Amino acid sequence: MTFGQRLARVITDTAVRWPRVWPLLRPVMERQFERIAPNWDTMRSPEAPAPFRAALQGVTSPPADVLDVGTGTGEGALAVAERFPEARIVGVDLSEAMLERARAKLPAARFERADASALPFEAGSFDLVTHANMLPFFDEVARVLRPGGSALFAFSGGAQTPIYVPPERLRAELGRRGFVEFAEFAAGNGTALLARKQ
Repeated sequence: MTFGQRLARVITDTAVRWPRVWPLLRPVMERQFERIAPNWDTMRSPEAPAPFRAALQGVTSPPADVLDVGTGTGEGALAVAERFPEARIVGVDLSEAMLERARAKLPAARFERADASALPFEAGSFDLVTHANMLPFFDEVARVLRPGGSALFAFSGGAQTPIYVPPERLRAELGRRGFVEFAEFAAGNGTALLARKQ
């Protein structure tokens, strides 16, 4: 791993364990993604979206409203739009430079700058909340997701992904917040987990 990748792993591990320290770590992560935004799409393997797309196949009820958290340049939002063309899609990210690329890629979606730890949406606003290589904030996911909705967490390189949370930790954190029916997926080099909120 490069220094930046190791730093992302340390920030992820720390913020998942102690979410209250995120405001101190957020500026570092934001600067890092602002810096790499121009090259982000060329830095990623063509099969990086594979686990995300595999988990989307596990979503059997077409969602009306989808939130892609940490959308980056919009690859996750684009995959959602292809799978569910009727869905209203919102993508959020800390990096405005990333969002500019996402808007160009998928003009039909709404992209806005937001912090995943304090999402600017009402409770129960979405049927599906997706994350691709994204640090999860479990309380916010549970808050903005409607009952019966699904949360998707995908990591393009499995345990080698710099921003990675093991499936056991995802299950434990989500289970404490009323999530059930966990399904795990493997595709390409990555893994994903899908969970339904009661």
